[in-house]
This record gives sequence, structure tokens and C-alpha cells, in this order.
Amino acid sequence: MTTDAGVTKAAASPAGSVTPPRRSLAARLVGAVSGGALRVFLIVVGLFWLVPTIGLLISSLRTPEDLGESGWWTVFTEPSQLTFESYRSLLENPDIQDSLVNTVLITVPATILVVVIGSLAGYAFAWMEFPGRDWWFLLVVGLLVVPVQVALIPIAELFGKLGLFGTVFGVVLFHVGFGLPFAVFLLRNFFAEIPRELLEAARLDGAGELRLFARVVMPLGGPAIASLGIFQFLWVWNDMLVALVFTKAGTQPITVALQTQVRQFGNNVDVLAPGAFISMVVPLVVFFAFQRQFVSGVMAGAVK
Repeated sequence: MTTDAGVTKAAASPAGSVTPPRRSLAARLVGAVSGGALRVFLIVVGLFWLVPTIGLLISSLRTPEDLGESGWWTVFTEPSQLTFESYRSLLENPDIQDSLVNTVLITVPATILVVVIGSLAGYAFAWMEFPGRDWWFLLVVGLLVVPVQVALIPIAELFGKLGLFGTVFGVVLFHVGFGLPFAVFLLRNFFAEIPRELLEAARLDGAGELRLFARVVMPLGGPAIASLGIFQFLWVWNDMLVALVFTKAGTQPITVALQTQVRQFGNNVDVLAPGAFISMVVPLVVFFAFQRQFVSGVMAGAVK
């Protein structure tokens, strides 16, 4: 019977051929969507994700009369609706002009200080020996769980006593203080992956700690530092809660100024749309400008 079964099986299959194993339903589905179908789906999802941004841009280029009469999508059939009048009116507003300057004065120093101090501290925690190093690092990690809302009132009272409340410098200090724990944690873990032999070779060549940090660690840590800078820049630029509490008239960033303008003039889309798009386009430009470094920093350490 065994011989007959073997003959029957051999007869059913062509000579010299091997029957491929039957693929499961899940494997067939994965194979179907991993090609062109998946790309088309991702493109459709991306377009849907961009619809609010496109709608905001088109709304900012229409007059208040057109905004009140029809939706933004009608501009595709009537392109004559497009105008820069709303932007001209908004940028001629002295409060908006000052708020844009204040936003830059807050965001740029807060980002640079967090990156510089976080890099130095991350290198120290990763490769320098000093008393209580591990305990200090655990304290830094513990600060990550402290929510911003808990510290608003105590720090506001402290800044009031120090004369920093309502100043740009006070807002910068707050952002630096709450940005450093994450910066130190991120960069310390990244710097710790640098081969020890590389650092020892540089020390044998006579490099001191500062030169070692500047010539070896910083170039190798470029992707992680770029990722940190992007995160910090986006967080500070888009912040409204901290700015709303710690700023006053004359030191308000663009987020608070827009909220104030809308509250004063009513729910005017012709004011909100161009202001919101200006506030949004700068972070987008920064992100896409450093996109390659950001992806490299996120993927760092994933592949040995």
C-alpha cells in the first residue's frame, strides 16, 4: 500500500517539480497590500491628512465676504477669490509684528540652550566619572514625569519675586528648565552607545574632555542633537499655555497674540486663518529642512 500511495503521489505531480507550500490567508493579504495597493492607500491617507492645512491656506487667501458666502473649496472654480489682503492687514498690525519678534526671541534661545546644555550634560553622564553620577541621572529621569501644569503657579510666584514675570527671559528660562530633563535623558543614552575604544584613542592622542566632546562626540551625535532641536523648537514655537501664564502685553508670542486678536474682534476667520497659517508654516519649514537628520536620529541605534 505504501508503494501504491507513492506511485499515486508521484503520478499526481510532474516529474522533477516541487509543489510549493500553500500560503495562509494572512500571508496572501500581506503580499497583496505590500505593493502598489499599499502605496495608493498611503497617498490617499496623506492627502486626507493635508486637507485641513490646504483648507486653512486657501481660507487665509480669501476675503471675509467670500468666506461668509461659500466654502473654501469653491476657489477651484473661482480662482479670482484669491488675494493677499488678509495677510497685508494682519502683518500691518503692530501687535502681530511684535508677537512674531517675541516668538523668535523665545524659541531660538530656548532651543539653543537646551541643545547645548543637554549635550554637555548628556556627555558628562555617559562618559565622565563624578560622585553620585547615577543618582543624579535618576533624579533627571524623575523630572520627566513632572507635568508642566503643576509648576505653573509656584514658578509664577517665584518669577514675580525675582522680577522675571511677564518678561521674555522668564519664558525662556521656563522652557529651558522643562526641556532639559528630556534632552539629558535622550542624549546621554545616545552618547553611551559610542564605542569606548574611539574615545580612548582620542584621549591617547592628547585630546581633553572639551576637545573630545567637540571633535568626536558632537559629530557622531549630530542626528540625535538635530532630533532634539526639532522637538524643542516645535514645542516652544507652538506653546500657548506657558506663554499665556508668563507673558503680558508687549511680550506675548504669536499664539497668545492670535488668541487675543480673535477675542477682541470676534470670531473672525480673516484674522485667524492667515495668523494661524503663519504660525504653522515656520515649524513645517524647520521640520522639512532637517527631515533627514530627524529620521536618522529617530532610527539611531535601531541597526547595529
